[in-house]
Amino acid sequence: MIKRILFIVIGGVGLCAVIALGFALAPSDQDAPTEMVVYKSRTCGCCVKWVEHMEEAGFSVKSINMRDMYTLKAQLGVPRNAHSCHTAVIDEYVIEGHVPLNQVTRLLKEKPNILGIAVPGMPIGSLGMEGPNAQSYDVVTFDNTDTTGVYAHIQPIQ
Repeated sequence: MIKRILFIVIGGVGLCAVIALGFALAPSDQDAPTEMVVYKSRTCGCCVKWVEHMEEAGFSVKSINMRDMYTLKAQLGVPRNAHSCHTAVIDEYVIEGHVPLNQVTRLLKEKPNILGIAVPGMPIGSLGMEGPNAQSYDVVTFDNTDTTGVYAHIQPIQ
């Protein structure tokens, strides 16, 4: 009889521990992947590669194929001198082009008072544009007045 009571008590304590551990390990809203919407041409292979990098990093990405990227970029406030092939929106920010993952996460962590960041053009060696003869390039900021500034200078890995 004592063995049976002891078994029930130990089993109950074990069950409570398992339930508590389950609550501790359950994902919270803060652990949920941040959703990113990426606007791109359906024929752009480097845009697909950039999206894949974002998904591998844990972002939930929704890709939308567009015919008129220029109108979208104008509506989102991306200055012409910052244009690239794809445009992403995440939280309250616009991400233009082949911005490296660490700069996207930095932006989301620091939350500067800007409209977005961009890698103008399509520099070889940028995220999604991997290849030989990588170039150095700048990640720039932009705001509602089309003002840009350097957010980060990226050197290619030799």
